[in-house]
Amino acid sequence: MGIGDKFDAAKDKVTGKIKEGVGKATDDNSMIVEGKADQVKGAVKDKIADTKAHLKDDAHNRHTDDTEGGATTRAGS
Repeated sequence: MGIGDKFDAAKDKVTGKIKEGVGKATDDNSMIVEGKADQVKGAVKDKIADTKAHLKDDAHNRHTDDTEGGATTRAGS
């Protein structure tokens, strides 16, 4: 999780763009499709990395109230 996931997603997006470009240049439809699939895979990985980071931040911002009952509250609320 984190920066490594973002780099992996970016790598897939760039690789996909290159494959798509090569496919268009060589009139290779399978390479075009493979490139587009890599780009989608990269976009999905990017969204997953963002979601993981968001959930981690939310978990970090929660704490237990030390008043009677010990209700869970958000930090800064």
